[in-house]
Amino acid sequence: MSGQDTTAGMKVIGLAGWSGSGKTTLIVQLLPALVRRGLKVSTMKHAHHAFDVDKPGKDSYEHRAAGATEVMIGSGKRWALMHELRDEAEPDSHDLMQKMSPVDLLIIEGWKAKGHEKIEIHRPGHGKPLIQPDDPKIVAVASDVDLPGLPVPRLDLNDVEGIADFIVARCGLAARVHAAE
Repeated sequence: MSGQDTTAGMKVIGLAGWSGSGKTTLIVQLLPALVRRGLKVSTMKHAHHAFDVDKPGKDSYEHRAAGATEVMIGSGKRWALMHELRDEAEPDSHDLMQKMSPVDLLIIEGWKAKGHEKIEIHRPGHGKPLIQPDDPKIVAVASDVDLPGLPVPRLDLNDVEGIADFIVARCGLAARVHAAE
């Protein structure tokens, strides 16, 4: 059993790969498979560029534009906290994990150079090299082709249930799955 614990026993697994490898597609497929097993799952994604979840003209946007460090917006369906870094350094994945509400499993997309365990998404047809030989935190590679000589398990990228089973086993979540049944 592995999969790092963070706050309150939350397990963490990352999905890493080159741009266009299918990380987001796999996460969107994995989420229902893991939730069907009775797990509470959250995700965290790294962006390599500026992004905004707000829109000019909205009150919350105007609050931030006027200088608010944080703006919380809430409704009967969801809430969101936006934090402006201004002159602060970009937080690393561990810092941001501490801000997440505890769940059974946190799936991290990106942060491929960070210290949490990861499954690499690899499509040789994209012409990019494997990341795994240079990253000891990659515990498996999900690919759409066989990869002879791979020193970690190779998962079939098209077998979402099999990848979900691997994550449950690797992160030691089987007891939580059986408790939910």
